[in-house]
Amino acid sequence: MSIPGLIDKNVQEIDEQYRSTEGIVSVDDIEKLLKIYKLGKAPLSLSLGFGEVTITRYLAGQIPSKEYSDIMKSALTSPAYMKKLLLENRDKIADTAYNKAIAAINSLESLFSVSDKMLRVISYVFESLEEVTPLMLQKLLYFIQGIYYVLFGRPMFVEDCEAWIHGPVYPEVYDLFKDFKYNPIDDARFAILDGKVDELTEDERKVITLVVNTFGLYGGKVLERITHNETPWQNARKGYGDHVPSKEPLSKESIKIYYESVNKKYDISSEDGLKKYIFDMLETV
Repeated sequence: MSIPGLIDKNVQEIDEQYRSTEGIVSVDDIEKLLKIYKLGKAPLSLSLGFGEVTITRYLAGQIPSKEYSDIMKSALTSPAYMKKLLLENRDKIADTAYNKAIAAINSLESLFSVSDKMLRVISYVFESLEEVTPLMLQKLLYFIQGIYYVLFGRPMFVEDCEAWIHGPVYPEVYDLFKDFKYNPIDDARFAILDGKVDELTEDERKVITLVVNTFGLYGGKVLERITHNETPWQNARKGYGDHVPSKEPLSKESIKIYYESVNKKYDISSEDGLKKYIFDMLETV
């Protein structure tokens, strides 16, 4: 007996497996290209240097060549690359479509103004945890920076954080996620982070994994309690009341000095050490 829709489902699964195995862009990713660059099928096709109906055929199920697939993947993860293609194919595209795409690219470049390293770290955190709130993300980034600095003698990313009411905050990251109205992973623009994880070093992955497997077990409000018990945030907030807004700088050096002392007592290179530290900090109320 043939179950209606079963063959279509099987064909779809085979198609997805093939694309994944061969590194071919998915139909879903092609649809994201349309969304994030505000282009229709024909204008997108021409912007990428393809024939006018190529994108339409891909959306209908035709599998792209590896060459064309790589072009679409690069355009999806790099607004700068997409802008280069737009300029190269400017004479093929109507003014209205071109202007909309350029405006979308400029918006994306402004939105994703944090460093590439920060984007890689954020991408790894989201890949590792099922749910990450903005408050939780900010605290995880702070812990990652401090622990990496102590273990490897240099900051992981260039951004500085500030001592806000709810703990350490990286303003650029705050501005980035403020623009996402829903779960960031569900937003087409989040595709720009795809593949960023692959560029992390083994040492960087080690530290992020340490933090995810320890601090990442707790929600944002619990992590806030921990940072409120730490001297870098406390020193930066001196002179301010508990509910007084401020954006005092919280230097990388102060974070490093603090976590050097933590490392001597707990050994922050191990999950057991970090879990003991977290337990003690949550007992300090």
